Amino acid sequence: MIYAGILAGGIGSRMGNVPLPKQFLDLNDKPIIIHTVEKFILENDFNKIIIATPEKWIGHTNDILSKHNINSDKVIVIKGGEDRNETIMNILDYIDEHHGTNDDDIIVTHDAVRPFLTHRIIKENIQLAKEYGAVDTVISAIDTIVTSTDGKTISSIPVRDHMYQGQTPQSFNIKLLKEKYSSLSEEQKNILTDACKIIVEQGGEVRLVDGELFNIKVTTPYDLKVANSIIKGGIADD
Repeated sequence: MIYAGILAGGIGSRMGNVPLPKQFLDLNDKPIIIHTVEKFILENDFNKIIIATPEKWIGHTNDILSKHNINSDKVIVIKGGEDRNETIMNILDYIDEHHGTNDDDIIVTHDAVRPFLTHRIIKENIQLAKEYGAVDTVISAIDTIVTSTDGKTISSIPVRDHMYQGQTPQSFNIKLLKEKYSSLSEEQKNILTDACKIIVEQGGEVRLVDGELFNIKVTTPYDLKVANSIIKGGIADD
């Protein structure tokens, strides 16, 4: 089976003084999370679309889904975790408890606040996750990347041609990801906050899918302005 895991666990602290977590803020008169969920609803590949959100926002999430006529039995809202990987694991535990986990089951994980993913990106994530077990969506770095260990001086300047910026979706064979995560120590779980990094650090291979410049993550007031410009300009039409 193929599952979508929509990660809506953030509280949006970088968005400033707003009354709701960022995923519930309006983008062109519709909550950001609704734009995102609709992209997955349009894909027939998914058996279930599981949204993980803070426990106190589960009711609100269900309310806005109903308000925007998303009443499919495919869409489930569950409690997220304390961090990104714990949220993903909560989704995988829900799948195992309610459906069981088969050797070829795939999870496509995606930020609730990336509303501009495309049909192509989703399809390529599914295809490569089936073939290779782990996939990350990236774009080539445009600017020179500078690293600094002290925040004051340059430690190194990597070759830009080898640098990519990570986006989502990130997609995995479910059994592979659970196996790699369960083998981590508690200290490692606190350090390895990216699911793909868990695979890489344990010697696994993560394949790349080309993202899009407009597949932005809406985390600041500026991002929200950019997102409104993208949607009104039709830039992200798939």
